[in-house]
Amino acid sequence: MRKPPGQRAAWSPTLPAEFSPATRPAEPWQHTRPVSDFQPTRPATDFQPTCPASDFPPTRPMPLPLSATGRPVGGVAARPASTPPPARRPAAPVTPPNAEVHWQLAGAPGANLVLMPGQMHLGPHVASLRTLLGSCVAITLWHPARRIGGMCHFLLPSRQRRPGDEPDGRYGDEAVEAMVKCLTALRTQPAEYVAHLYGGADTLSGASNAKFNIGERNIEQGWSLIDRYGFQLDGVDVGEDVPRMVTLSLGSGQVHMRRGHGHAPDFLRA
Repeated sequence: MRKPPGQRAAWSPTLPAEFSPATRPAEPWQHTRPVSDFQPTRPATDFQPTCPASDFPPTRPMPLPLSATGRPVGGVAARPASTPPPARRPAAPVTPPNAEVHWQLAGAPGANLVLMPGQMHLGPHVASLRTLLGSCVAITLWHPARRIGGMCHFLLPSRQRRPGDEPDGRYGDEAVEAMVKCLTALRTQPAEYVAHLYGGADTLSGASNAKFNIGERNIEQGWSLIDRYGFQLDGVDVGEDVPRMVTLSLGSGQVHMRRGHGHAPDFLRA
């Protein structure tokens, strides 16, 4: 029980007087071990470099001395650090393909494409395709459900194609093969397309016609390609000796063919 403040005893030190710092003997503190007892565990001579300094050559070779003619002696001199690196040559400009060298025409949406000999197009975007035929042959394709249309204009039936030769639309088998690749990329099949065959006029007569017979050979190749790929043949107008203008409208799939007038010039009939 705590006493009131007036009845508490006076404060007294917790330690007796003999333990006060003033009465403690002034004896110096001693180390537990003398300093001379602390020696290195290994002598300094045991720490040698793992590789001699001669094994570390400079990263940049020193310039070689030059002869009287100014050429380095004993090899190629190092380029001074201040010499800037040679400037890079600008890359040659890349020219986009055009109708003269790129025979697979793309066509802008809604465009009315005119195909020259050796060209082809297949797709859903253009409005119409048109070409003028003589002894050449045109094959038109149209997909009734998806309104995809195409046309090729080839000059010769085929060629002896060597390994490494690029496809050429001037030859019937290569032109139709390119059209089939395009329609396959559009996730369609050849049997879904309606085909028309036009051209193959006899523009050469007499001895020239008997020798070359280009129009007839083109017609036979056109028949063969349509059968080979399984297109649905719907219209044919081939042979004779008149030019033809052929137009395919992709919106309706209608093919309009207009015959020209006249015959081959007389000097070609000799």
